[in-house]
Amino acid sequence: MKLRATVLGVLVLTASLAPLSVRADEQDYKLTIRNHCFSPAELVIPANKKVKILVDNEDVTPEEFESYELNREKVITGKGKAVIFIGPLKPGAYKYFGEFHKDTAQGIIKAE
Repeated sequence: MKLRATVLGVLVLTASLAPLSVRADEQDYKLTIRNHCFSPAELVIPANKKVKILVDNEDVTPEEFESYELNREKVITGKGKAVIFIGPLKPGAYKYFGEFHKDTAQGIIKAE
């Protein structure tokens, strides 16, 4: 019985550490919404890899991250934050825009 408890403890510990090892080589990418514009206007990410984009809306009004090419649509509240996962993407340029301020909130994600 003691051996079974020890094996179970090791399995639980191993399972709890697994996400840390996956997270260690993951890189976060940041986009900021300020004055109804995305910054940087061109975000370069690695091709063929799933990435996490952290979006920080510094404006008091909401904005939407939308991309037909990336099949993503996410509203970010005023003074709010959001996480968007994309990829893996083939090398290329992928347009996105803000639905609420289409004339100024535009950008490109380049997968290289």
